[in-house]
Amino acid sequence: QVQLVESGGGSVQAGGSLKLSCAASGRNLSTCSMAWYRQGPEKERELLASIEASGFAKYADFLKGRFTISRDNAENTMSLQMNSLETDDTALYFCAADCGWDTYIGRQGTQVTVSS
Repeated sequence: QVQLVESGGGSVQAGGSLKLSCAASGRNLSTCSMAWYRQGPEKERELLASIEASGFAKYADFLKGRFTISRDNAENTMSLQMNSLETDDTALYFCAADCGWDTYIGRQGTQVTVSS
């Protein structure tokens, strides 16, 4: 059974930083594209960033360069470095993997709360 487990969330003040991690088990995801999503209070889920197996990354325009996605294929993990956090970044953050025929998403997410 493939599982994605997010961690690293927490409460920070605006302007602060957090680094989220996503640990995969049950399947080697090194050939899969991976991504981070979030869902804020009363908001729809947003795609934040994605990273291909090659390491090529893409970001949502609204992030304005504040977040950096990375992956460690040897460790089967993915990270999201978040800097200059804003109150609008408050959300539940999820990681996901797209392996072609199969897609996976973290079940629990990790909560990020940014206070002013």
